[in-house]
Amino acid sequence: MISALTWAIVALSTLLMIVAGVYALRDRLLDDLILGLAALIELGVIVQTIKGLIGMGAIGDGDERATFAAYLVTLVVVPIGTGFLALKEKTRWAMGAVAVGAFAVAVMTIRCQQIWDVARG
Repeated sequence: MISALTWAIVALSTLLMIVAGVYALRDRLLDDLILGLAALIELGVIVQTIKGLIGMGAIGDGDERATFAAYLVTLVVVPIGTGFLALKEKTRWAMGAVAVGAFAVAVMTIRCQQIWDVARG
């Protein structure tokens, strides 16, 4: 895991969560800002996933390794899944789903970094 990239993903996810929340409150639909933030998050998550999966052998505890791998694989799916949902669903709930997905990405990314830091000593 790349620590600086982890915090960039968390910052972008937090920004996306706030923007999507405001959009939901104002009953706005998906636009280029939301898609751009989601795309940046997705690129960062893909890099972290590749780096994490390559180096996950360093995680000694099998349960932590499984959790780490599950989070990494899930992280790749969340921005894409909520983005497609927002494209198809034309209500404020789509932006609510994007906000929740962004929150999930931030939390799972932090947890992956914690597991990685403990494994690396």
